[in-house]
Order: sequence, then C-alpha cells, then structure tokens
Amino acid sequence: MPPSAEIPELEALFVDDGGTFVPTELSRGPWSPDALHGGPVAALVIRAVEHHRPGEELQPTRLTLELLRPVPFSPLTVRTETMRDGRRVQLVDVTVEADGRDVVRARVLRVRTLGADQQFQTSTAEDPAPPPPSAGREGLSPILGGRAFHSDGVEMRFVGGLFAQLGPSTVWIRLRVPVVSGEEPTPWQRVAAAADFGNGVSSELDFGTHLFINPDLTVYVHRPPVGEWVCLDARTRFGAPGIGMAESALWDIEGRVGRAAQSLLVERHS
Repeated sequence: MPPSAEIPELEALFVDDGGTFVPTELSRGPWSPDALHGGPVAALVIRAVEHHRPGEELQPTRLTLELLRPVPFSPLTVRTETMRDGRRVQLVDVTVEADGRDVVRARVLRVRTLGADQQFQTSTAEDPAPPPPSAGREGLSPILGGRAFHSDGVEMRFVGGLFAQLGPSTVWIRLRVPVVSGEEPTPWQRVAAAADFGNGVSSELDFGTHLFINPDLTVYVHRPPVGEWVCLDARTRFGAPGIGMAESALWDIEGRVGRAAQSLLVERHS
C-alpha cells in the first residue's frame, strides 16, 4: 500500500502515523520501485533502539540486520524487545512488520559508556583520514528511475572512485532529510543509513546486467559517531559463483569510527 497522498513526499524518509511508519518516495530502493532501500530501514531500526528505554548510559556498538524479504513500500510497524538486560551490556531485538508479515529482524548490542576521566585511544597512524567532503565530487547514480533513496534521499561526495565507475570507492554521504518527519537524525541513524551503500558504491558488476543484493547488513562502531557526514571506504569481492561480500571502513568528521559488511546474492538479470 503506497503512502497517503496527504503525506508530504519530501518531508522525510518516513512519516510517523500514530505508531506506524509510512515510507515516502525518498526511501525507495534501487532494485524495485515496490521495495525500500536497506539504509532507511536500518536507520529506522536504530531509532527504535534509541527510543527503547532511553536515558541509560548504554551506546549501540553493533547492528545486525537480517532482511527476511524485500521490505515493501507499505506502512511499517516496529517492535523492540530486550533479550539480554544488564548495566554494562544489553541486547535489543527489533522486528519490522509490513502487510502482516515480518520483513526484518535485527539485533543491536549496547555497551555502557565511561566518564571523561576514562578515555582509551588507539593509534591512528595506520588509518589515514580520507579527504573531507568539500574535496569530493558528486557522483550521479547509474540507476535510472523515479525518486529513490540513493538518488534523492542522500547527498554524496566521492573522494575516490565514482558511483557509475566499477570498483572500490571512497565516498562521504549525508542525509538530505530526517529519518522520521519532525526529528533530527542522530549520528547513529546517519551511520546506519549510509552503511548500506557499500555494495552499490563499490559495485564490480554493471547495474544494468546484474543483481548484487544484500540480504543482511552488519555495522560495528568503536565509539559514538558524530556529525552529519559518514564516509565509506568500500570494496566488493566475489568468491563462489553467486556469492559475494561488500566491506566498508567507516569514518566521520573526527576519524575512523567503525566497519560495515554485507553478504551479497549475485546473479544476472533474468
């Protein structure tokens, strides 16, 4: 069921309609006009966890997202449940439902944070920072079609490679609109939304002839992310016929922040 005509399409990725989240055209994915991009869904999952027992000194450190089936362009309901409770470590499960069926199951690990007097830093000598977003160039999506997340929901600045160029790339990504209307996206929501671009921006196969769909997404961060921009240093690898993996080092404006990985289902267009 498409969004209501009364809902402004460019307001956000989703509109909160009294407990259900109605997608706008800016959340569409690249593979079908009837399915959502994984990035908006991942950001919606992180939002649900951030709203789950807020105020505790616990920060998300890992998101594992399983896309059980294509997420349809339909209103979504999101349920959270604490699977492991604790003052230092907590696991929260998230289920996303559409049209009466579970379409996404996710698990988020949260770890307690320490005060400013207990800060632990690693050397950054082996992680030289990419050039800033201001040094990048806009890379137009090679996927044609109407409004969608990859073309209209985000701003991209490539500092290595290009969207339409096969092979690894390094790209800064920023949301153009909120995840949910009327709310400022948190840095973690921005990371989750951007992390799902790894397979697209580092494609080794032509979008016009092949599918390389990710049925999952895992994101780790080793500190709370900051700022609006998220950088992916991404590459795709193929091994057994029909199987691949995309891996992205993640950066924000303060430096290296984490890593994302996606399994890939690879095949020629039928």
